[in-house]
Amino acid sequence: MRTEERIVNEVAAALERETSVNLHRFPLQLGFSDGILTMEGEVDQIMAKKRALEVAAAVPGVAWIVDRVRLAPASAMEDGEIREHVCTALLADNQLASCAIWAMVKGKPEVIRETDQAIGSIDVEVRDGVVVLNGAVTSLSAKRLAGVLAWWVPGSRDVINGLDVSPSQEDNDDEVVDAVRLALEKDPFVNASQIRVSCAHYTVTLEGLVRNETERRMAEADAWYVFRVDRVTNLLRVET
Repeated sequence: MRTEERIVNEVAAALERETSVNLHRFPLQLGFSDGILTMEGEVDQIMAKKRALEVAAAVPGVAWIVDRVRLAPASAMEDGEIREHVCTALLADNQLASCAIWAMVKGKPEVIRETDQAIGSIDVEVRDGVVVLNGAVTSLSAKRLAGVLAWWVPGSRDVINGLDVSPSQEDNDDEVVDAVRLALEKDPFVNASQIRVSCAHYTVTLEGLVRNETERRMAEADAWYVFRVDRVTNLLRVET
């Protein structure tokens, strides 16, 4: 058996063992060449996407991954509609009020918000349901918040968060905790005051009480949406 075929088979076997990845309902296409694994297809939730990438990266011989894994959209939307919703969400958030907002339409920038005292700039482009954020913001929290807001748009199939942070900040677990808390506080369907958040090596743990199983799942999804979160341990309990 050739090395390429063996590694593809090992990745497929690892994905079969991962309970959050349902290859029978959402099959993924795998290809491998020169240390680069290509993964393509749809999954039903953000957890499945991130876990699939992590599991594949752990297979010996996989040096790089070309990520073409997309979420099955909650609502079918055209790219222009997704872009409009993302821009509206960014405009409405007070923590991003100092940022200029630009929409990239057919490769050309269109001003959504520009002020004389703009601190930071966010460019929003959507390609086949994939939201691409470029520009620069002043904090890691702002970068992560912009990404979560983009993920929350029902038509979003993926978010590529290319925002720079200027001046640069050192990332750490405390920064992740702050971002997850912020996401939970902004989610109208989650009671963040009842949830405790901790993080170790980019693995987030959620503890506390929620009203129902739906809120439990939504809180976990919010944590997964945060940039650089590699794993979420959901210890939330449903009130009885």
